[in-house]
Amino acid sequence: MEDEKIRVAITHGDTNGIGYELIFKTFAEPEMLDICTPIIYGSPKIAAYHRKALDIEANFSIISKAEDAQSGRVNLLTCFDEEIKVEMGKPTPESGQAAMKALDRAMTDYRQGLFDVLVTLPVDQGNTLIEGTPFPGMCQYLETCLGEGKKPFALYCAGGLRVAVALDAVAMKDVHTKMDEETLSRIIRELHLTLRRDLRIDNPRIAVLGYNADANGSEETELLKPLVSKMAQEKAGVFGPYPAAVYYGEGQYEAFDATLAIYHDQGVLPLSTLATEPVLINYCGLASVCTSVAGTPGFDIAGEGKADPLSLRQAIYTAIDTYRNRSSYDEPYANPLPKLFHEKRDESEKVRFSIPKKKEE
Repeated sequence: MEDEKIRVAITHGDTNGIGYELIFKTFAEPEMLDICTPIIYGSPKIAAYHRKALDIEANFSIISKAEDAQSGRVNLLTCFDEEIKVEMGKPTPESGQAAMKALDRAMTDYRQGLFDVLVTLPVDQGNTLIEGTPFPGMCQYLETCLGEGKKPFALYCAGGLRVAVALDAVAMKDVHTKMDEETLSRIIRELHLTLRRDLRIDNPRIAVLGYNADANGSEETELLKPLVSKMAQEKAGVFGPYPAAVYYGEGQYEAFDATLAIYHDQGVLPLSTLATEPVLINYCGLASVCTSVAGTPGFDIAGEGKADPLSLRQAIYTAIDTYRNRSSYDEPYANPLPKLFHEKRDESEKVRFSIPKKKEE
């Protein structure tokens, strides 16, 4: 590729949802092509169907490989040629399969360095299969494809509100047994680094929510309070644990740069209620930069022209900012300056014997 703009790969999500509507509306703004080179991983046939059904003026250039993407255009990479029936607003095995083919092709291209950041549009876990197995969720999928031994976690963001969920994909009945010091301390360290490296917050403050309603049970006494003290000694800027109802109800969250919730509903439901901007997901703990539009494929409004493109724009902006912030953060560490001084050594004996003796009279 000839240009130096950040190459943003965007997977089309469930093809019976609002994915293509978000893409068309997002890149209807010409300014978007000034800040990145988009590569849409999808199907020209399905894209054309959505364009006609929505009666949207949308232009895209069809390419067969990511290397052919050109600046100033919406590049639509053909991930599959077979005909797939589009049934707006209805999750089907075919629409789930189309979502997976786009994701799998994007994973392959990322490993070859063919784009810089990845933005995913929502898939429906209920109708999306991987070799006959239900889709495990984006976090686990990214861990399998790009993790390289690391375990990513989701950071839900809406403006200045940020909530990480320690046990996001764990059923509520299993949270108690899955909550341990190793998992929580790893996420706190990664969250602290993410805030400094990806968001360039110099001294981030992280609040930890309690497991129990009053944040004063055995889980807090035996695990969370000692953990917070330990992390504070590592200068991770961690505080808590706080009762979730009081923390959100009294606006205590405004004093922190991020919140660590123990389970999904404890963190995401309050965030969604308080958010005045669309919620997006930043997947932390990976070498790659990946963001996602939070929520479902929007089957209830698919084909009606009601989808708000701000969610996809924000996901793209966040991915680009993260990529740039990481580059500037990592640059000084890549080529450290050599030492310009000599270590001080104890040469007292040498000095003592070099002093000339006084002449005896």
